[in-house]
Amino acid sequence: MSLRLLCFVLSCLLFSPAFSQVPGIDSSNLPLVVINTNGKTIIDASKITATMKIISNGAGQLNKPSDLGNIYSGYVGIEIRGAWSSTLPQKPYGFETRDASGANLNVSLFGMPPENDWILLANYNDKTFMRNTLAYDLFRKMGHYAPRTQMVEVIINNEYRGIYILMEKIKQDKGRVDIAKLTNLDISGDNVSGGYIFKIDYFNSANSWQSSFRPIDHPEKTVNYVYADPDPAELLGQQKEYLKTAVNSFEAVLYGSNFKNATSGYAAWIDVNSFIDYFIVNEVARNVDGYKKSVFFFKDKDSKGGKINAGPVWDFDWAWKNIRDCRTFQATDGSGWSYLINDCLSSPPYSNGWTVRLLQDENFANALNNRYFELRQSFLSSEYLNSYIDSVKNLASEAQVRHYAKWQIIGSAVGAPEVDYQPSTYAGQVDKFKSWIQIRLTWLDSHMLGKSTVTSTDGFETAFSYRIFPNPANDVVFLESSSEIQDIEVFQSSGKHILSKPGISAFSTKLDVSGFYPGIYLVRMRTRGNHSITEKLVIW
Repeated sequence: MSLRLLCFVLSCLLFSPAFSQVPGIDSSNLPLVVINTNGKTIIDASKITATMKIISNGAGQLNKPSDLGNIYSGYVGIEIRGAWSSTLPQKPYGFETRDASGANLNVSLFGMPPENDWILLANYNDKTFMRNTLAYDLFRKMGHYAPRTQMVEVIINNEYRGIYILMEKIKQDKGRVDIAKLTNLDISGDNVSGGYIFKIDYFNSANSWQSSFRPIDHPEKTVNYVYADPDPAELLGQQKEYLKTAVNSFEAVLYGSNFKNATSGYAAWIDVNSFIDYFIVNEVARNVDGYKKSVFFFKDKDSKGGKINAGPVWDFDWAWKNIRDCRTFQATDGSGWSYLINDCLSSPPYSNGWTVRLLQDENFANALNNRYFELRQSFLSSEYLNSYIDSVKNLASEAQVRHYAKWQIIGSAVGAPEVDYQPSTYAGQVDKFKSWIQIRLTWLDSHMLGKSTVTSTDGFETAFSYRIFPNPANDVVFLESSSEIQDIEVFQSSGKHILSKPGISAFSTKLDVSGFYPGIYLVRMRTRGNHSITEKLVIW
């Protein structure tokens, strides 16, 4: 039996006609995620087995709950996720795509690279449906990985649950945070040096370690780092000790008297550009959580660079708004710095304060200034931001009516404690969002740290970046760039031209290489920034 026929049969067996009529929704222009737990309750302690179908009939076509799952149809393990967000009425979920035996099953959803770990992000605390997706979009366009997203509507056990964001979970993988994957054999030498994802977040003694250093501006506070991927239960003692030692060694340099030295100072230990762009995204959004929790870092093997990177960015549902947290975040004039969050905190988790120290180097501050004003001419321009916001508004215009019939919160101060008015319509919420951003950017334009000079960056100029992955490949190759991709050409190693893909005008695209013979090819990518890159691609 073919795989396509098997999926059709499964779809027919797994989903009963009960889903043909769902109170609150007949059809949608958004993709539908339909989940059946077969009488079990989704909990936050462990994943339960359920069935899921994802329906998307294409642009301009309606999607109905009774349709067959043409994006996915099969088994999942699903649980409630999140800390504070899990206490809200609209629950966020984490799910794994699985086969019939319960094993993880890598699949591509909405053209995203194949994986098995996914998230359904609730929007109870984001009445615009775009606070997270805009931040991720900006970070990707700056040339870094951030989770890819798709707006959907969700039905669970015949109950309409509203608008969600289906998105990638942050983890090590060629299509996500593309760093070396540790095994239980990697306990020494270059092998033990990566890759690791760690973070600042809620912690306990089993999943974290306490730094030997304290924030330079708040020595009374301690800092804990959480093992993120691999999970702390999967890490060997030698691996945990290596990561602790590596971070400790960097912090010793960062807080040392010679930290500004271009050769032996902090720049030898971190990817400076990633820290600059992380700062910009979180400060533009004035993200209260950008430095104290959900703060990710990653490190690859030493043989692959080995530097600590800031990001991916994560968790912006408390951002882009004025909230009753501390004076910084309730200001309605666009003022204040998120990176100084330790000034407001009386209990952990605390920020590590790395940014405070980095900004004491005028080269870092000036490079930050240069990068910010460069981006104000492109992705941080009012034109680009308003275009993005309008596109999401138009996409959600029909579904938001159902969402706010289900969750009657549109004019109420629910979720993050906002200090200002709550518009009573979705259009009003979007207009407020636009206004907030413009007020914030006006303040940042006048108060951005550092100064723009031609010679001030001293090697810290933000760089053009790109990714071609997976490599080797056998079916689909993804290409991403910090500068808009214009066209792509593929050549055999002999130089014979075999493929052209012109007129792309996007920051990411994909190539179907399933018909390529095994061997080595050359991919030539040209971008709007007058960059021309040629990379080897191995097809197996």
